Formats: sequence, C-alpha cells, structure tokens
Amino acid sequence: MSDAVLNQFTPQSHEEDTVDVTRRLRFGIIGTGWIAESHIESLKKMPDVDIVAGADLIPGKAEKFFKRYEVPGVHCYPDHKSMLENEKLDAVCVCTYNMTHAECTIDALDAGVNVLLEKPMTVTTEEAVEIIRAERRSGKLLSIGFQPRMDENMKMIKKIVESGELGKIYYIQTGGGRRRGIPNSTFIEEKTAGIGALGDIGCYALDMVLNAIGYPKPLTVSGYRSAYFGPNPKYNNPADAARFNVDDFAAAFIRLEGDIVLDFRIAWAMHIDTPGDTIILGTEGALRIPSTECWNGTVGGPMKLYRDVAGNQVEFEIPLSEQKDSFGGLFYLKLRSFADAIKNGGQPPVPSSQILYNQAIIDGIVKSAKIGHEIEISIPEI
Repeated sequence: MSDAVLNQFTPQSHEEDTVDVTRRLRFGIIGTGWIAESHIESLKKMPDVDIVAGADLIPGKAEKFFKRYEVPGVHCYPDHKSMLENEKLDAVCVCTYNMTHAECTIDALDAGVNVLLEKPMTVTTEEAVEIIRAERRSGKLLSIGFQPRMDENMKMIKKIVESGELGKIYYIQTGGGRRRGIPNSTFIEEKTAGIGALGDIGCYALDMVLNAIGYPKPLTVSGYRSAYFGPNPKYNNPADAARFNVDDFAAAFIRLEGDIVLDFRIAWAMHIDTPGDTIILGTEGALRIPSTECWNGTVGGPMKLYRDVAGNQVEFEIPLSEQKDSFGGLFYLKLRSFADAIKNGGQPPVPSSQILYNQAIIDGIVKSAKIGHEIEISIPEI
C-alpha cells in the first residue's frame, strides 16, 4: 500500500468550534443517579445551557444531586410527568434505569421536548419501536447516548471501512468486557435493568462495528447468556450476589444483510482479561482493533490494517488519534453535538433508526438464549 493510501488514515488536527450564546437552551434531567453525574458535569461547561429542572422517584434525591453539583434554582419534581407538565423545556436527558427508558422518553417527546436518551435504548425491540413512533409524531430530536461515536479512533474505524481498502466486508468478530467489573445499584436486577452486561456494555461493542459498516439490517441470531459470577459471593459482594438476576456474560452469532456474519461476546466478569480483539475481515484487507482491559468506549492501542501489496502480505499500523475538544471528554462531545443539533436544526448525532437495529440484536440474543436455538430477528413496521 502506498504512502498516499496510508495518509488517508493519519490523524488530522482540529480547531474548537465557537458556541453561539445568543440562544439559550433549557435542560431538564430525568433520573439523578450515577450516569446523570456525567451529564450535569458536561452541561455545566456549556455557556448556552441552563439546567432548570430535575426529577427523581426517590424523595430528596434530586435536591441533593443539584446541591452537590452547585446548580442553584433548579426546580425538582418527584416524577418526570410532573416536571414535563410544569416546565417549559428545550431538552431532557433521560438517565433512568433501563426499564423506564421507553416511558420517560415517549412522554417527553409527546410533550414537545427534545430527548437525549442514555444507552441501552430500551430493553425490548417493541419498546424501541414505540419510542421511534413518538419521535416521528412529535417532530422533535431524539439522540441515543453512545458517546464512543465521538471518539476520533472510532471515527477512524468507519473511515477505513468506507475507504474501500478492506473490500467487501464478510466477517466481524467483536465484543470485550472485564475480568472483574460487575456494577451494582439498579444494573444487576431484572426489575430495573432488564438486561445485564449485554445491554450495559454490549450495546457499545455492537455499535462500534455496525456503525462502521453502515448498520445493515440484522436477519437472524443464535444467542447465549449466563450468570456464573454475579450471583456467586466468591466473585461478588454477598449482598449484591443475593439480588443479582441478569446476565454477566453473553455471546451470539448474528447474520446481517449483505452476507455479513457477526461473532459477538461481552462480559462483566470472566477468567481472562479479554475475549479477543475486534477484527473486520474483507475481501481486500482486514482490520484489527485492539481490545481494552475494561471496555471504555475507545480502542486499546494502534489499529493494524492488513493488505496484499504487489504480491506481498503486509500490515500497516494506524496511529492513534487524540480528541479534539479542550474538555477532553466524550460525554461533553455527546451532549454538545446534541445541543448543537437542536439549535441548528440538524440531524440527531446518534439516530434512533440505527440503534433500533442494535436493540433488535440485543433483544434477539435474549429471546434466542431463552429457547436455545437460532431465531429470525423481527422488527415491527413503524
């Protein structure tokens, strides 16, 4: 491969965009738990955003949250519906546990409010479809909270695939996880989370490769789920182990449109540091994306591009890129791009139409694992 081709994938320098402060956005936060901390930290950095309202089901939790983050004058509510009824908002961040994502998002869209919905989009495909129907009838902006999309190295993966250097993609291996990294709180109970590692970090691994190849429609899936670590006090806090009833490991073989197969696995806990690097195989080349010890939304090191050049088997290292924003955070970029889309009438940074396929795969893995064989992935008409 010539230097000219390799130069396509050399990191480029970026300049910071200026923010128009003449139009301010009124934000509310639904759910003031752990994930909301990253949201409020990012929103506080935006000179054109006012955080004016918050809602949480636990009495006093929202008030303590905004006091801790030194955001005065925020109107706090015991539920999202009363907040939507009493506040004039431009946007809300839905930061609740998985099982309430659909309800909160649909209600906000129906109230004429733009929504940034945290991942995973929902628990089931049907819930995701209902959200998209609400999005369409409202005419408001809905973006799903996949901050890894903002990472320059993730963008490079997509650039490499779209360059044609790999040829036709036919096989992908992806996943990741943690040797030990079981969360607690609402993440580990089915009544609140619905799904475990599969939804929590599995959705990220799926988005990394599906976004790169243009999100082809999923056709079939053979899925597997287990929980050998979470419920075991040998590997988990005894109190958390006693209430753990979601998956801590999942794997699947997925067929996609375009004659592409996807080999996937994800874990909160296992007896190994990684289940393997991500690899994308094409007819003209292949790409290896190093894994991380704990899946954190980026890549574990320089990527390698494999090609045949003049009859020789060669490989090239793709340099790592640095983030372009002065704040250094993917969460900030996620929220900034969402706010900019609202103000400029742009498209959602992470559109629901794509993440519907992500969700359908996750839901398909759950359903396939339950019955023990491959199933067709069915997505209702919207």
